[in-house]
Amino acid sequence: MTTSPLKLIKSFFFIAAVFLTSVTIAQDGTIYPLEAPDEPEAIPLKTGGVENQPASETWFKQWGDPMARNITEATLTPFLPNPEKANGTAVIVTPGGGFMWLSMGNEGWEVAEALAEKGIAAFVLKYRLQPTAESLDDFTAFMNRPRTPPSETTNSADKTTPPSPPQRDLSNQLEDAEAAYAMIIDRADEWGVDINRIGMIGFSAGAGLTMHATLHSKTMKLAFIGPIYGGMGPVDVPKDAPPMFNAIATDDFLFRGQFGVIESWYKAGIPVELHLYQNGGHGFGLGNPDRTSNRWFDSFMYWLEVNKFLEAADMKKSK
Repeated sequence: MTTSPLKLIKSFFFIAAVFLTSVTIAQDGTIYPLEAPDEPEAIPLKTGGVENQPASETWFKQWGDPMARNITEATLTPFLPNPEKANGTAVIVTPGGGFMWLSMGNEGWEVAEALAEKGIAAFVLKYRLQPTAESLDDFTAFMNRPRTPPSETTNSADKTTPPSPPQRDLSNQLEDAEAAYAMIIDRADEWGVDINRIGMIGFSAGAGLTMHATLHSKTMKLAFIGPIYGGMGPVDVPKDAPPMFNAIATDDFLFRGQFGVIESWYKAGIPVELHLYQNGGHGFGLGNPDRTSNRWFDSFMYWLEVNKFLEAADMKKSK
């Protein structure tokens, strides 16, 4: 049986229409249900569950990105470089999502793959989250609720500094980060990691967790940190705090004209580098079309290179 050219043309346009429709659906801001993907490389950290969590882990898609919520079991997924490229440096990658969901693709797997391409052993931390509604419809309604913009401070003597947001209880998340760090130390030989060159990079809430671990962990000795579009308020810097690479865009709602964390690092005498971009918004991951923030990863790699984190490690000296 033969197929006429006209039928072939009609079939082509039908397939193209279906494809374009799926791309449009994938790239808009609507929340869609998503079947939980296989994570064969994910290693359970066995840090416990989440109190008052009636729902099980579920996934959804928004802006084309797979996201997980109601995470009650923390895992660590290694993205190891080609042994010929490996330089011994390791990075714990912490995605964001307001501690209610995790942007696993945009701020997790994609970043880890890019790091591995540069010879860095990357580890995506899927940390425990605060409970959200079991129903996706209820969760969507919560996400789409009207939001009141933050009010201007009128009673503060220093009107240039916006008020700090209320502090979250991040004990579960810190425990997960510490367990991830301990696992990398324990399996350093297997994974080709120099234990003196383990850093942490996070996005949005993941940047907050990166900072929280830096400021409060008693067991993690990070070699460097990279909070990307995280909070910019001032902090009390530990004496042994690591060098910081920081990137954020001026049109990010978390920026608000603040440089407090940069000033804190500078006054503590610890190396710090800030990349403030004209545009990029919030949640740009490795980059969005036509934004100046798209080059941050290249700058981060150069910063690591200048600070000698991309040189091949002498693994004998690291033990």
